[in-house]
Amino acid sequence: MHYALNLRTFFYSHYFSLGLRFAAGLVGVTLITLQFADMAVAMTVCIGALCTALMDMPSPQRHKFNEMSASVLLCSAVTLLISLCAPYHWLLMTMLVVVSFAACMMVVYGRKSMPLQLATLFIMTMSMEHSMTVRESFVHTGLFTLGAVAYLAYAMGISWILRHRIKQQVLAEALFELAAYIDIKADFYDTRYNLTEQFNKLIRHQSLLADRQQASRDLILRSHNNAKDAIVVQVHVCMLDLYELILSTHTDYALLRAHLVDSPVMKTLHDLAYKAARDIESVAYDVTRKKSSYPEITYEPELEAIEAELAAIQKRIDEGKPQQEALAVLRAQRNKIRAIIKMIGELHQASQKAYDTTPFWADADMGPFLSQQKYEFRMILSHLRWDSPIFRFSLRVAMAISVGLLVGAWLPYAAHSYWIVLTIVIILKPSFSMTKQRRRDRIVGTVIGCIITALILKFLNYPAFILGALVLSTVAMPTFVYLRYRYAAVAVSVMILLQMYLLAPGNENLIMERLVDTIVGAAVATAFSFVLANWEYQTLPRLVRGVLDVNLRYMQASFDLLQGKGKDDFAYRIERKRLMDSLAALSSALVRMLDEPTSKQRAVEDINLFIVQNYLLMAHVAALRAILRRHAKELPAGPVNAMLSESHDQVVQILEHALDPHAAEASEDALMSPSTLSAQETAAAAAAQVPWSGWPLVQRRIRLLQADAVKIIVHSEAILRDVS
Repeated sequence: MHYALNLRTFFYSHYFSLGLRFAAGLVGVTLITLQFADMAVAMTVCIGALCTALMDMPSPQRHKFNEMSASVLLCSAVTLLISLCAPYHWLLMTMLVVVSFAACMMVVYGRKSMPLQLATLFIMTMSMEHSMTVRESFVHTGLFTLGAVAYLAYAMGISWILRHRIKQQVLAEALFELAAYIDIKADFYDTRYNLTEQFNKLIRHQSLLADRQQASRDLILRSHNNAKDAIVVQVHVCMLDLYELILSTHTDYALLRAHLVDSPVMKTLHDLAYKAARDIESVAYDVTRKKSSYPEITYEPELEAIEAELAAIQKRIDEGKPQQEALAVLRAQRNKIRAIIKMIGELHQASQKAYDTTPFWADADMGPFLSQQKYEFRMILSHLRWDSPIFRFSLRVAMAISVGLLVGAWLPYAAHSYWIVLTIVIILKPSFSMTKQRRRDRIVGTVIGCIITALILKFLNYPAFILGALVLSTVAMPTFVYLRYRYAAVAVSVMILLQMYLLAPGNENLIMERLVDTIVGAAVATAFSFVLANWEYQTLPRLVRGVLDVNLRYMQASFDLLQGKGKDDFAYRIERKRLMDSLAALSSALVRMLDEPTSKQRAVEDINLFIVQNYLLMAHVAALRAILRRHAKELPAGPVNAMLSESHDQVVQILEHALDPHAAEASEDALMSPSTLSAQETAAAAAAQVPWSGWPLVQRRIRLLQADAVKIIVHSEAILRDVS
């Protein structure tokens, strides 16, 4: 279950804060307007505030102002344009299609432009039903803009006052998702779970975790100027270091299960991971409550049990039983888990300390870690081509809205075309899977909302209760829109139906009409989801090549760090983030593809394995870092660096063959060539001459890294072959 759906954490989450902020702003703007004007004027001002409120998301101050200002200007312009065209039916229909197409083209600016697209299409549908004179159109637009600007000022003020609180909430969300990630890792030690299925689940969650960590970076690393900010920066950095340690715990779980399947130590390892997840959750919970966090969990019983098992295995080895491999794997896991427990302790400490300045890379450019906001018109122009998925999506929405308007005109009852159009706008998304999910949530949410409204009007039809239900639904709608859209659909249905009842209490068919309009709009959106569709498999070659390109840069930064060539790990952190982002994009595409028709799915198993192997490369690098730290005493820098350099050259040689049609064969030949084998033997011989406890572990990880690099190329070739 999502952490914010738990009552213990719900009221401290930024989702609930957003709902309160949203409702207070809308209700406040409406009540203030009612002091000076009638209900019709107040509703116009309220809709202006609502369109701007759709852009009210956790963002850096400058980005938030730019995003909300864009909403004010664009929605005001659309309001005026549609109002002026409303008296001329043919012109109105034309402009509705043109505005729909233009609004959908804004998707080129990324995910943050989606609320702006929705706000634009929402006000377009709200304005199409009212026929006004030129003067009335300008007055109406002025009132709309007044409400939009009022909410903009309110939101920016609240955001500035609560700027540190919002950072805490977003950071806590990333910590909660990290704890959920460890819960998935814990089940690797439970033999009831299939390893392949569990690994796929882990990779899917990694995509969500990467998204939450990026949201945390954007807020925390962009501006950190005081002691309070210093604490969240330090907690954020500790969280990322802890994540890398967790990556390094990947081991041969099949081997571990085979050797220790009858041993209670497997449950002990599971319990340790479970406790670590709860420990991280306690940090997250204290961060949301603006408190310092202190350890409350003890790991000693489990650690003592592992030590006892290690001693028992060693005793069996002394008796002549061949369990050396099991001993090595369990001992390695013990060492990594101890390092994770220590880092969790540092996470607690980071929330306790008071810092004079932010303890981060001095004078470093944070730009590579942060999402960039670019709104250039030439980006739209560059997508005005037939093979652009966004161009085809924009055409799809424009055609669907045209059909929705025609259907609304033909319905036998007094249909409101704007409701059908609004349903199409909400359901029809750039990808088939998003459309499918949104359609299901929209229909189920609307049905439940209609039932709740009917019960309220029949049994609880009192002004005070209706007003309370309105306020509650106004809070719930923004709270759940990014959390569980189905709940948001229920809330928005109740909110709008009650508002319509208050404005026109005599309409007895109001609920049934809205339900029919929603079903009609959903049917039109479903039909057009197959028109000019862009299937996910078409993007796979670009995404796979992107992962391989980033992986090459990541390998370079990783081996430079392992060999001590840089003064810090800044470059390594940048490339690690980029690789995680590219893997998250590919993983998300795979998840969306699995929601598409079976005939449109390609290379599912190879994509899974490709993602897993890239994940393993990161795990091997993290493990190498941990090994070098743990065995730093008497480290023979020269021989170790020589071996790492040789390994780096081999891995790069393997990965650079990725775009070669014979990638797998060439890669295997490169790895198994006489010169490569000779170099490996030379490095191993040099290692044997220098006594150091870390040699076996380093050599084993390097062999695993090289083997997984070859598998990456094998699977990338299979993917490109299947989608071509």
